[in-house]
Amino acid sequence: MSEEPKQAAEPPGVPESSGVDLARVALRAAKEQAKARGAAAQQKKQARRGGGLRSGARADGRDPLPLGAAINRLITERGWETPAAVGGVMGRWPQIVGADLANHCVPLRYEEDPDQRVLTVQCDSTAWATQLRLLAPRLVARLNEDLGHGTVRLIKVLGPGGPPRTYGALRAPGSVGPGDTYG
Repeated sequence: MSEEPKQAAEPPGVPESSGVDLARVALRAAKEQAKARGAAAQQKKQARRGGGLRSGARADGRDPLPLGAAINRLITERGWETPAAVGGVMGRWPQIVGADLANHCVPLRYEEDPDQRVLTVQCDSTAWATQLRLLAPRLVARLNEDLGHGTVRLIKVLGPGGPPRTYGALRAPGSVGPGDTYG
């Protein structure tokens, strides 16, 4: 009978592990086990001392913060930078647009949808609404300068709200009457 050489069970193309490679793998596993034992022993020691982690001489995330820094940290962690900045703009509206315009035009809402990013402003007369529409490109540039590029893409200007549109005795159904001069 002729004996054929036995083939290894490893798939073709995979090199055999040498003694050095096996030693490295064993050393890595031993280090990980030792690290795990050391961490468990440290936790036991801290539990016996009656506490968890304690603050040391250096600053870390557990130290008290001033209120402003704590709020800024919360805003950053939650991703509220844009809504907070836009809310600040609504609070500083008179400083941004000027006292005259601020007396006649009020920001209503901000749509944060990335495709929209629209600031809606309502004016108390059609003349001020027209004026704001003419100033809108410069105002968008100014707002983006304060808030960051692309925060506001468009300013939607609303005119004054007209009288309630009800059907009275002298109105024809479907007519808008004096309401078509508003907005």
